[in-house]
Parts: sequence; C-alpha cells; structure tokens
Amino acid sequence: MCGRYASTRSSDDLATLFDAVDDTHGEADMGYNLAPTRSAAVVRRSRSAQGRVVSAARWGLVPSWAKDVSIGNRMFNARAEKVATSAAFRAAFSRRRCLIPVDGWFEWAKRPGKRKQPYFLTSRDGEPIVFAGLWEVWKRGEETLLSTTILTTAALGELERVHDRMPLLLSRDRFESWLGESGSESELLEPPDTATLRGIELRPVGTQVGNVAFDHPGLVREVSEGDAQPHSAGGQQPTLF
Repeated sequence: MCGRYASTRSSDDLATLFDAVDDTHGEADMGYNLAPTRSAAVVRRSRSAQGRVVSAARWGLVPSWAKDVSIGNRMFNARAEKVATSAAFRAAFSRRRCLIPVDGWFEWAKRPGKRKQPYFLTSRDGEPIVFAGLWEVWKRGEETLLSTTILTTAALGELERVHDRMPLLLSRDRFESWLGESGSESELLEPPDTATLRGIELRPVGTQVGNVAFDHPGLVREVSEGDAQPHSAGGQQPTLF
C-alpha cells in the first residue's frame, strides 16, 4: 500500500520534467509527509490543452456517482488486480490514467515485538519516482473536484522486506502508454522491471514521520535501524502521539 509520501518539486519543475503545462494554479501540496486528502500533483493528458498538464488532485478518488466526497478518504489506493473490474475504478482505468511523480514513499516494516521501523523508499539517482495513478472528476451543482488514487501491486524483490504491497512504479518508457487510451490490461498493469526495482533505495528513517503534524527534511534522512529518535529540523516541534 501507499499511505504517505514526499513530494518537494514545484509544479513548474514537474511541468518541465514531464513536458507538460502547469495547470495547478498553485494548489498542489508540496512536503515531506503528505497523506490522503492532501492535494497531489498529477500528470495527465488533457484534450482541451492538447497535451500533458500537471494538475492538482485530491488524494483519494471520488467516483462521479458518489453522493459526497467522503468516499475518497478510503480510496487513496487501488489494487491493480481488481482495478479493471471494480465499480469504483474501472471507468478511470479505461480512460483517465495519470502519472504521480514523487520523491519517495514511506512504509513501516514489522519488527520483533510491537515495534515498527519506518523506511523511506526513494530513487538512488535522485530522479522522481513515478506511480501509476487514476483521476476522476466529481460534480455536484457548482462544486467540481478532481481526485486521484495510486495503484498498488504485490511487492517484489527487496521491497518485500518492508511490506507485501508496493505502488505500481512506471519507468519512463511506459509513460506514454499509461497516459494513452490504448494498451491491453496486462501490458498496462505489468509489474516494474528489474532495473526499476534495483533503482529503489530502502532507507531507514526516524519515527517522527508517523505523525502527519511533522513535515521537514529530517523525515527522510537515514538513521540506524532500530533508532527511534527522529531527526529534527530545529525549533519547536509538535508533541508526538
């Protein structure tokens, strides 16, 4: 699964990196500890713009038929194994796929006893990690909401050490087909290749990331395994709970 990630590149930088137009109007959130219901920067294809755009989308997909937006609070991930048949996701999977570029994401690995070790999973080369995502538009009266979800699949390779699920990672050569309206289900949902998996660093980090009130660069700095002391960015910090 993926329930927390870091994204610190500006929408303008993302537009340059993905050959897109910045359509976020400054509304996409940036930070080191982003959680569901925050505003995510997504790259999608826009017919009106006749190309790619970077948009701000609420993390947690709200289907067009939903009575209200609260359904999105629990729909921040979509299992790749069911996305083509699920009533909540199949329409978006067919026609509204997007890229979700991030610095990395967090997972909590179980350790002996009740302790969990948080990890930051990020690229070794500093390039953005790109999740396969879906987007949807929900409208009620004058209210319009663009929302998104992250596809997940079974964890592979070293990533199995921290969780049994992982985001569906897309290498650059898969961007065009994922954003397009063609491609078979099996091709679109193919797991990441070995090179993509080897490019992921599993970095143990401090426990402070477990509290969404914290958001600073220290959250992604490496600590020794088992070190429960979080890094501080200096100054007054909220109390852990």
